[in-house]
Amino acid sequence: MTSLSTAVHAAPRAGRLARLRRGRAEDAPWVRPAFLGLLAVTTVLYLWNLSASGYANSFYSAAVQAGGESWKAFFFGSLDSANAITVDKPPVALWPMALSVRLFGLGTWQILVPEVLMGVGTVAVLYAGVRRRFGAGAGLIAGAVLALTPVAALMFRFNNPDALLALLMTVAVYCVLRALEQDKGAARWLVWAGVALGFAFLAKTLQAFLILPPLALVYAVCAPGGFGRRLGRLALGGLAMVGSAGWWVAVVELWPASSRPYVGGSQNNSFLELTFGYNGLGRINGNETGSVGGGGGGRWGETGIGRMFNDSVGGQVSWLLPAALILLVAGLVVTWRAPRTDTARSAFLVWGGSLLITLAVFSFMAGIFHEYYTVALAPYLAALVGMGAAVLWEERTRWLASATLAVTVAVTTWWAFTLLGRTPDWLPWLRWVVLVAGATAALGLLFAGRVDRRVGLGLAGLGLAAGLAGPFAYTLATVDSAHQGSIVTAGPAGAGFGGMRGGPGGGRDGGMRMVYGPPGAAQAPGGQAPGGQGQMPPGQGFMPPGQAQPPGATGGTAPGGERGRTGGAMGGLLNGASVGTEAKTALLRDADDYTWVAAAVGSQNAASYQLATEKPVMAIGGFNGSDPSPTLDQFKRYVAEGKIHYFISSGGAGAGEGTEGGAVGTAGPMGGNGTSAQITAWVQNTFERVTVGSSTFYDLTSAE
Repeated sequence: MTSLSTAVHAAPRAGRLARLRRGRAEDAPWVRPAFLGLLAVTTVLYLWNLSASGYANSFYSAAVQAGGESWKAFFFGSLDSANAITVDKPPVALWPMALSVRLFGLGTWQILVPEVLMGVGTVAVLYAGVRRRFGAGAGLIAGAVLALTPVAALMFRFNNPDALLALLMTVAVYCVLRALEQDKGAARWLVWAGVALGFAFLAKTLQAFLILPPLALVYAVCAPGGFGRRLGRLALGGLAMVGSAGWWVAVVELWPASSRPYVGGSQNNSFLELTFGYNGLGRINGNETGSVGGGGGGRWGETGIGRMFNDSVGGQVSWLLPAALILLVAGLVVTWRAPRTDTARSAFLVWGGSLLITLAVFSFMAGIFHEYYTVALAPYLAALVGMGAAVLWEERTRWLASATLAVTVAVTTWWAFTLLGRTPDWLPWLRWVVLVAGATAALGLLFAGRVDRRVGLGLAGLGLAAGLAGPFAYTLATVDSAHQGSIVTAGPAGAGFGGMRGGPGGGRDGGMRMVYGPPGAAQAPGGQAPGGQGQMPPGQGFMPPGQAQPPGATGGTAPGGERGRTGGAMGGLLNGASVGTEAKTALLRDADDYTWVAAAVGSQNAASYQLATEKPVMAIGGFNGSDPSPTLDQFKRYVAEGKIHYFISSGGAGAGEGTEGGAVGTAGPMGGNGTSAQITAWVQNTFERVTVGSSTFYDLTSAE
C-alpha cells in the first residue's frame, strides 16, 4: 500500500480529498430525494408484517404494560404495576414503548413501532455522520448497509433494549465526530456525546461503555486545540455521562428498599450489584450468579476470533464485516500522512475503533451471549463500508486503490457465497447469482480508473448489489416471519442456532426452540430431561387482542380466546405460557380485590398471564426464577393480607409439580432449593389445587 499512501499527497488529487473530507458545499439535486427515499424504504421494510410477532419478548412487553399503568413501574422498570420486581436491566429502553402504550393502549404496534422509529433514526444519524466528511454517496451506502443488515432488521422490530442502545451509541459517535471538526464549540458536542452514553447505560448498562476508550483516545490525540484544553473537554463529557447515568442509579440506591420493587437479576436487591455482576463482569468471565448457566463449558458457544463468522452468528451480521475490516485498513493507509487533526482519518479511527473493541468483547466473552447482541456492530461496520468505498473510489486511478476495491468485492462475494451455502435449501440459486455478479464486478473494478466514469459506476453498483443481495434476502426473510421469546435470530429457518449449545434452530415463529433444565442435565428423546423436567414448551404467549397467531404457532391464544392445540399452559425460561379463555376469565373475576391476580415462578410465565389480563401478576424469582424475591415469609404475609388470588403452576419447567407428601422437584428454571422452591412447596402443601382449562392454579384464598 506504499504507493497508495504516497498517492494521497500527490497535488492533482489533494483537492479531491480535501473536498471529500469537508463534504459538498451544496447538495446535488438527487441527494435529498435519495436520503428521504432511504428513510422511507427503511420505514416500510421495518413496518412490514410487524404484527406477526405479537408481544415479541413478553418479558419486556409485560414491563411496558406495567409502565403504561403505573408511573412508579415506569420509573423503576417494574414487571408489574404493583411493583413486585423489576426487569434485569435499567428502564430507559422501556420508556418510549410505555409512553406509546399509555397514549394508544396495549398492542403489538404500540409496543414495536417505537423500535422501528429507533431503527430509522439510527440510519439517519449514521448517514449524517458519514456524509459530513465523505459525501452523500458514502452516507447512502452506509445507511443502506445498516438497514439491510439482518440482525438490524430483527432488533429494530423487537422490544429488547438493543434498539435504543444502537441508536444512542451511533449518536455518541456522531457527536464525537462533530467535536473533532472544530475547536470552538467542541465542548458542547462532547457533552451531548456524554449524555448519549449515559442514557445508553440506562438502556443496557456497561455495554454502553465499550466504545469509550477509542472515542476518548481519538479525541485526545486528534482534536484541534491544546492538549490541556482537549483533556478538559473530555472531562466535561465524562461528567455529563456520569450525570446522565448516575441520577437514576442514585435514586434507586437511596430509595428505601421496602417501598420500591426488588431489583431483578440481583441477589441482594442492589442495582450496582446487578451492573457489575450479572450484567457486568459476569458477562465477560461467565460467573453470573443467578444465571441459567455461564460459559465455562461452551454453553453459550465457542469463544474466539471466529465467533462472529460461525454458523450461529455469521448470517446475522458478518456479510460485510470482511469488507469493513479491509476498508478500515485502506482508509487508514490513505490518510496516514495527513495532519494530526485530519477529520477523515479521525472518522476511520473512531468508527474502526468502536467496531474492533466491540468485536473483540463479543468474540471472547464467556458469559451469556446471544446472536442478536451483534446489532451493536452494524452501525460501525456500515460506516466503514461507506467511508472506505468513497475513499478508494476517489483514488481509483491508482492501480493499488482499484485493486483494493476489487479485492474487497471479491472477498465479500466469496463470504456471501459461503453464508448462503449454509442454508442450501433456501433460495439455492441466489448464491450463484451473487457469485457471478460479484466476480464480474471485481474483475471490472481492477480497471475502474481506466474506463469511462459511467462504466466504473456501473461496476461499482454491481459490486454493491452483489454484496447486499445476501443480507437483503435474509432481511426479507426476517421481516416476513414472527419473532417471539427471549432468544431470536434473523434470516430464514436454520440460519441461527439460538445461544445455548445444543439448542436447535431459533427465533422464528415462537423464539428459540430448545430444551433446558438444571445445568448438566441429560436430555431424553423428544427434548425432555429425565423425569419430565426441563422441557421447553412451544407456546407463543398470549397474542394481543385482534392479532392473528403467527404461522406455525402451536400455543398462545388466537383471536376470540381459542387456545392453540398444543403447548398447554406451561411457561418457560425463554418463552411465555399459553393463556386460555378459562384461565383469563378466572383471573379477571374479582381482580380489583387483589394487588396481584396471581403469582408465578419466572418472569416469562408471569408476563403471559399479565398481558392476557392486563392485571398485575407477581413474577417469583424474576427472569430465571432464581432471584431471592419474594422470600417465603414475605409471600406468606402477602397471602395472609389477601393480596394474591392464585398461584400459577408452570408444570415441569417452572414451579415444579410436587408429589404426594409435598416433595418438590426443581423449582424454577434454575432448580435447587431457593425461595422459588420454598414458596412452591408451601403453596402445594397448603392450598387447594384447581384445574382451569389446561392451567393449574392454586387458590390462595382457600387453604386445604
